[in-house]
Amino acid sequence: MKKKLLTLGMAALFLVSCKMDKKEEQKEAGPQAKIDVTHTENALTDKEKSEDWILLFDGKNADGWRGYNQETLPEGWVVEDGTLKSLGKGGDIGGDIVYGKESFENFEFSLEWKIAEGGNSGVFYHVLEGDQYKAPYYNAPEFQLVDQVGFPGKLEDWQSIGADYGMYIPDYEGAVKPAGEWNSSCIVFTPEKVTYWLNGKKTVAFEPWSDDWKKRKSEGKWKDYPDYGEARSGLIGLQDHGSFIWFKNIKIRKL
Repeated sequence: MKKKLLTLGMAALFLVSCKMDKKEEQKEAGPQAKIDVTHTENALTDKEKSEDWILLFDGKNADGWRGYNQETLPEGWVVEDGTLKSLGKGGDIGGDIVYGKESFENFEFSLEWKIAEGGNSGVFYHVLEGDQYKAPYYNAPEFQLVDQVGFPGKLEDWQSIGADYGMYIPDYEGAVKPAGEWNSSCIVFTPEKVTYWLNGKKTVAFEPWSDDWKKRKSEGKWKDYPDYGEARSGLIGLQDHGSFIWFKNIKIRKL
């Protein structure tokens, strides 16, 4: 009897351990693991609706999207096969777009994307507009999207995929896919902590406006951009940096 009880006890401990391991795996899988997966592209599930997610692109038209500092969508962007696609006509200045219907402060943002070989792009948030800003990066933080494998030039650590561009170096090991394959990205922003996720892996985490953040800004790429990262609220933006890139399942919820 004692042997039987011991065996049952060990089995129970094993089951508890498995459940704990599973919880840890789910925890490390990132915020996207909490979003229901649906075969319906560019749509919210019932669960997402109940959690107040907002769909920013329905796959049929570009309603709400327009050029940065513009009233309409630039010619370099089209809706194609259920994706919002950049035709690569933009550059360092010009070609970027924003979702102009609403500004967001604290949020969880999710989208899927794929990029052409050698391509470069990004997701902006807290974007401010105005004649004093030639492009979103003059003031907005950027989640870097790039063909990490096939980019033709040398990528600095702070230019790598999943980086907080020019500020925080990403840990992207094991999360990189070749150009042409679909990726998922997520940004969770709160005043206490910001996290970026690439294909379920956390790439960076930092505290906005902390002493460390201010030091990086004052000594790095953004030292001559006084408004960079200072906004507490703003628009969501997508970058056209001269390459084809496709976006879908673009959604956000306020925190």
